[in-house]
Amino acid sequence: MDAIKMLKKQHREVEGLFKELEKAKSAGPRRRIFEKIADALAIHATIEEKHFYPAAKKKQTEDMLLESVEEHLQVKRVIADLLKLDAGDPTFMAKATVLKEDVQHHVEEEEDQLFPKVEKLLDDDELEAVATAMQETAAELQSEGEPRATVPAETRQAAHI
Repeated sequence: MDAIKMLKKQHREVEGLFKELEKAKSAGPRRRIFEKIADALAIHATIEEKHFYPAAKKKQTEDMLLESVEEHLQVKRVIADLLKLDAGDPTFMAKATVLKEDVQHHVEEEEDQLFPKVEKLLDDDELEAVATAMQETAAELQSEGEPRATVPAETRQAAHI
């Protein structure tokens, strides 16, 4: 699998989790589904910031990548807020909706603008090498447990790429 296919697959998985969250009727299921979303987004942001964005950083993509890490920062701040909030709180689903909208916007920009440019800048071997590195980091984060736990510490400034 190449890096772009891997990232798109993760995008679809998170979209599915947001649909599950919208259907959840009580605090317990909402919390569990939100934690899955937060873990998935924490892993996704980390592998993009650590591997994909640096590999894709060229003159043609630099502005898009700077905007992307700022969008990640915004998403991390909403996740950090939600981690502190009880899922039964009346504002929980409102904040979760903001998170979903922020993620949807970010995904659209990546898939419509960034990914097509990167596909022209990196060859198949490069995209596969980046995917391998991303998969290793994702597996590491998953094995450590609760990737979402690192998010609050990442809300001061955007990642440097």
